[in-house]
Amino acid sequence: MYTEFPLVDHHCHGVVRRDLDRHAFEALLTEAPEPSALGGSLFDSRVGLAVRRWCAPVLGLETHASADEYLERRGELGHAEVDRRFLGAAGLSALLVDTGFEPEPLLGPAELGALAGAPAHEIVRLEQVAEQVLTDGVTAAGFAETFRTRLAARTRDAVGVKSIAAYRTGLDLAPERPSPAEVTAAAGRFLRAGGGRLADEVLHRFAIWCGVDLGLPVQFHIGLGDPDVRLRDCDPLLLMPLLRALQPTGIPLLLLHNYPFHREAGYLAQVFGTVFVDIGLAAHNLGDRAGTLLAELTELAPFGKVLYSSDAFGLPELYFLAATLFRRALDEVLAHGTEAGSWTTADAGRFRRLVAGENARRVYFPG
Repeated sequence: MYTEFPLVDHHCHGVVRRDLDRHAFEALLTEAPEPSALGGSLFDSRVGLAVRRWCAPVLGLETHASADEYLERRGELGHAEVDRRFLGAAGLSALLVDTGFEPEPLLGPAELGALAGAPAHEIVRLEQVAEQVLTDGVTAAGFAETFRTRLAARTRDAVGVKSIAAYRTGLDLAPERPSPAEVTAAAGRFLRAGGGRLADEVLHRFAIWCGVDLGLPVQFHIGLGDPDVRLRDCDPLLLMPLLRALQPTGIPLLLLHNYPFHREAGYLAQVFGTVFVDIGLAAHNLGDRAGTLLAELTELAPFGKVLYSSDAFGLPELYFLAATLFRRALDEVLAHGTEAGSWTTADAGRFRRLVAGENARRVYFPG
């Protein structure tokens, strides 16, 4: 089945290089960095139940094996074999890997691609490059040019860039390209503060425009994520002024994750020609509700604007689980529309091909 329906995973991350006890596994199962026993087990959430339903057989267990059985079997096989099984079973035709977050050594793009049997490409995180430049002894006056040079070098073999402004300042970004004086002043503020995490609206905006200048697709984190996001500031509607300003460039703008703002994101994909959307991260967290989520996204988002991503991080299970649940969700949406007479069987097949990979290839590999 997967060879007939391979997916381009246009946003994913590395996998840990170690075996995991129960606490460490559950800490990587969702965005909660420190699950608490006070709230029970994450295996009793939809994502945990989906692991028992869909991932257990990949490890040679019965469907719905208990959490204890699952983790015991995982430990017996070892992380390298678990990685091989889940990446190989995901059915991917390409991976686009965000390398900007690595709190510990992770499998990189080449290793992930080898396990998945598919080409892997890098997505460069803009804020990571800016922070590296600002901590390398650059002056405020020299920051802008040094950043442009460094970003061009880092993206020489990359297929896109990503902004995490949502995590740092929120998405209410001004539409204008910052002036040189504004960029120098913002870099000076960062340096005088002693460094740390980049969280300056001017510098986020400057970095985004630099990515656009390089002709690269720009990804934006939208909606849910780690608990340090201010979710109310992650509504994609806040980006509308910037999206309007970027339209004349023709550069693809990718809105990632989007839940619980997926309907808003679908609207933006409909009304802005260069905006594309996905439900990465949310699909596997919602488990058997992923079909409802995708149906709500495509109330307005054209099928030609929807991409697949897993946002898998840490656990190889998330590559397989996200792909499995997304395939089921897409089949559910397309079958319902066909049965209702909303589109033909031929239309459904075409939509499937678009979402599975053709849209992503048109965005990232236009040649």
